[in-house]
This record gives sequence, C-alpha cells and structure tokens, in this order.
Amino acid sequence: MTKKKILIATGGTGGHVFPAYSLANYLIKNDYEVKLTLDKRGLKYLKDYKKFDLINIPSSPLIKKNIFKLLFSVIAIFFSTIKSFFFLLIFRPFIVFGMGGYSSFPVCIAAKILRINFIIYENNLIIGKANKYLLPFAKKIFVSYKDLEGISEKYNDKIYEIGNIVREEIINTKISYDKIEKFDNMKILVLGGSQAARIFAEELPQIFKKLNNSEFSLKVYQQCLKNQNDMLSNFYKQNNISFELFNFKADIIEYYSKANLVITRSGASVLGELLNRKIPFISIPLPSSADNHQHKNAQFYSKKGYGYFLQEKDIKDKLHHLIKSIFKDKSQIEKILLNQRQYSDKDIFRNINVEIKKIINEKN
Repeated sequence: MTKKKILIATGGTGGHVFPAYSLANYLIKNDYEVKLTLDKRGLKYLKDYKKFDLINIPSSPLIKKNIFKLLFSVIAIFFSTIKSFFFLLIFRPFIVFGMGGYSSFPVCIAAKILRINFIIYENNLIIGKANKYLLPFAKKIFVSYKDLEGISEKYNDKIYEIGNIVREEIINTKISYDKIEKFDNMKILVLGGSQAARIFAEELPQIFKKLNNSEFSLKVYQQCLKNQNDMLSNFYKQNNISFELFNFKADIIEYYSKANLVITRSGASVLGELLNRKIPFISIPLPSSADNHQHKNAQFYSKKGYGYFLQEKDIKDKLHHLIKSIFKDKSQIEKILLNQRQYSDKDIFRNINVEIKKIINEKN
C-alpha cells in the first residue's frame, strides 16, 4: 500500500520548529511519508537531525515599517510561494500541515492554488496574522485551547481543539510527583526561549543576590546568550551563588528535572512543555511579541492556576517578593501542582492522526 504523503510547513523560532519535528516523527512511525519545509532560521535548530528531508523555503514576515521594506517582503513572499508551488507539484502531498508563523504562509498558499488540503495549527491564545489570512482557505484549524481569540464565528466549524503539540520526550517522560518538602530549597531555571531573553541576564542576577541572602539555599540554572556567559559567571562567583549556565539547546529536559521553579518567557510551546512536565513557573511575556500574544498566553495560564504571571516592567519591584512568597507559603506550590496534574497532552498525536484519517476517508 502506498504511503500517504504529508508536508509540514514550519520555520522561525524553536517554538514552531520542535513541535513540527515531533509531529513529523510521530507520523513517520505511523506509516506516513513526511517532509518538512523550513526557512533559514528554522533549519539551524534541526541541523543535527537527519531522520527525514528538510526543505529550505526562504520567506519573510510582512514588514510595514516603510514602503521599501514592505516591497521587499512582498517580493520575498511571492518568490517563496513560487518555490513552494513547484516543490508541491513534484512531491504532491495528500495534506499540508502549517505550523503557524510567516514561514508556513507561502507553502499553504501554494497548496491552495494546487487544490491540496491544508490544516493550520495555532498554539497561542490569539490567532496569528499568517493563520488569520490562511483560515478562510484551510480545511481545518487545530488549536491548543478553545479560548482562542480572533476567529470569526463563521469559521467555528473548522476549529478542532487538540491540545499542545509538544516534544514526544516531554509527553513520554515518567514524572514522579514532587513532595512539597522538595521546595525547601530554591532550584530556579531561567529560560528565554530559542532567542534567549537579554533582560533576564541583566536584571535577574540582582534578584538572585537578594534571594541568596535569605533563609533558603539557591541554585540557578540559567539560559543566556554566549556573549553573556562571562558577565554572569563572574557575578555569580563573586556573590557565592551556586549556578550553571547554558546557551540555547534543544535537549532541555535535563534542566526540567533539576528545577523546582522556572522563570520563562511566555511562548506557547515552552508553557505547554512546563505544564506537561508539572513544573511551577513564573511567566514574563515579551512586551513586543506580535499581537501581544505572549501576554495572552501568560494571562490564560495564570487564570487556569498553572503558573504565575508577571509583567517585564515589574521584575525589579515584584519578582523578589513573589519568589520568596512562593517558597515561604508552600500552599501556593501545592495549588499549582494540583492544577497541573489535572492536565495532560498525552493524546495529542493520536488526536491529530484521527483528524488526518477523517480527511483521508473523505477523499476516498
């Protein structure tokens, strides 16, 4: 029997790329033929992964700052669509799966021209621009949560709540639920996403200096940019703070298992991973995120009781007090862990496969 072909269109940040990679892995194991398209940014995250074909489709966001940048981005998107058209004409997938973001846009548009069904995925709490433009032409839109904003009611029949597409290793990790006594010491993991968070390296060390002089022992695991390594290392050594620095890496699971509190940006992928790993977190959204989507994400997870929410502007004045209160009043941690334990995305890939098979059966 001929394998059904699926093309997954992704790119940009690690938050788009790693879920796409996990989905591709799952589909290959379930007897689909899968290829990935990525832009230059996305390719660097998977440069050491050789399991399947990675196709470079350059693209660009729609930049409206001035007429010249707008013209350049329109031309870039046009040529990306042409390249996508010819690639799809050769590969001829049964379904195109767009992971959101500008990198998936030209591939999905080319699929529409060729009358190839495509599905789009939105893991944020407000629909992104690319997905908003693609939605009228998409067969379905898979969403992490039904609370998603920005979709017109006329497209409600296209919405399928499937959960968070997170890395298989996260879902398959056996979790031993922490006893509350394990929160007698502070083991804090700092994450800034695949692009790191410069402000975390600039402002958090002073917070940790204050915490190190409190009644709790402190160990810091901090992701940073390479050019911040020396500065942070010197500061922590001078102030006798136990620490471990690392730059961006795909294999973050080892650090998840070391920490009992995470300070992180509010990208949908990392929040989904932390929720599935059952780790309390303080979510600090990037103020300049497109459509303020990180703020929406952080607000949603906080309201659900999965973690804490803090604005970037409040780091200096409020973060120290928040961390101390978390470890002093362990009932807060207990509530967070209880809420997290009631949630799981363990069926995410099976849910996707069920919907894909429905489309296959419709065509047959």
